[in-house]
Amino acid sequence: MTTNSLSSTAFSLPAETPASQGFSMPAEFAPHKACWMLWPQRPDTWRYGAKPAQQAFVDVASAIADSETVFVGVNDEQYENARNQLPESVRVVELSNNDAWMRDVGPTFLTSPDGHLAMVDWQFNAWGGLEGGLYFPWDKDRRIRSKIAEILGIPRFEVPVVLEGGAIHVDGEGTLITTRECLLNPNRNPGLDQAGMEQVLREYLGVTKVIWLPRGCYRDETDGHVDNLCCFVAPGEVALTWCDDENDPQHAISRQALELLENSTDARGRSLKVHKFTQPGPLHIAEEEASGIDRLNSSYPRQPGDRMAASYVNFYIGNSVVVMPLLDPAHDDDARKRLQALFPDRRVIGVPAREILLGGGNIHCITQQQPSV
Repeated sequence: MTTNSLSSTAFSLPAETPASQGFSMPAEFAPHKACWMLWPQRPDTWRYGAKPAQQAFVDVASAIADSETVFVGVNDEQYENARNQLPESVRVVELSNNDAWMRDVGPTFLTSPDGHLAMVDWQFNAWGGLEGGLYFPWDKDRRIRSKIAEILGIPRFEVPVVLEGGAIHVDGEGTLITTRECLLNPNRNPGLDQAGMEQVLREYLGVTKVIWLPRGCYRDETDGHVDNLCCFVAPGEVALTWCDDENDPQHAISRQALELLENSTDARGRSLKVHKFTQPGPLHIAEEEASGIDRLNSSYPRQPGDRMAASYVNFYIGNSVVVMPLLDPAHDDDARKRLQALFPDRRVIGVPAREILLGGGNIHCITQQQPSV
């Protein structure tokens, strides 16, 4: 199996795109109808049969359920276990999957001014296919979006472009932020250049301005997803992962991103206000944490001492809550206070999230908001 391949010259957009029909992607801080998640069980991703990770997912789902309806998709063999662990208010649905990263395998929801909901069904190749991807196969993950479209009874716009939800953030007013490291990576869409990708983003997400950051967080195994580095917290305002240590590779990445953001304007011509969030740690995989993971040739290896791409920017914005990862006692309280200042009308809930980080992502990566219409 190979990655999807297309070129910006060969790829032609259909006559009817989401943007041509008035659809666009709302900001995450806009009102939600629900949140979608998946249930972890993969033993080569999650240690000790995913039991520690399952508790972390329960904590995240419970926190978000105070704010909006939460759906958790589960493989059949884990249905009863998930149902018994999750609160009654969380809706558990059978939804076959290869792994639990709903942000990347779930739909990108769209809304229209006349009150309709739709979704974009991107291609998915497990973050790089056979050229750096994290596991094989990913066939069940590829069907999740179409199944959710069936459950909700909404239109589905399928596009032959590989794109994960964690690779993009929007302000809901025409601006999208992403990284070249990910969206222009040849293991996603070989031959699709920046101009071609921007055309896709405009027509399928309804944006008019794309801000390209060079790289994502250091050692991010997703090839630099923007949701671990930078996100919109309000129109004209972003949160940015920060590092003061000049000897840390993250320092140069964050500094480069800051300079670009401070010299950028959004789709409405506003200068961007940047809020810095000092990174946790640095955090590394401990010996006992690595020893609990199954070693398979078809999955990404995690070794003792490996640095993890830990970030406080990887949080979820709900209707009445912001759910943030607790990762480092030295920095957790400061990150919580900064988030509370940015979201004074929402309750900031910290969830111990190291088990999610050990799997390669964090709270934003395991959630996907369904906007209200």
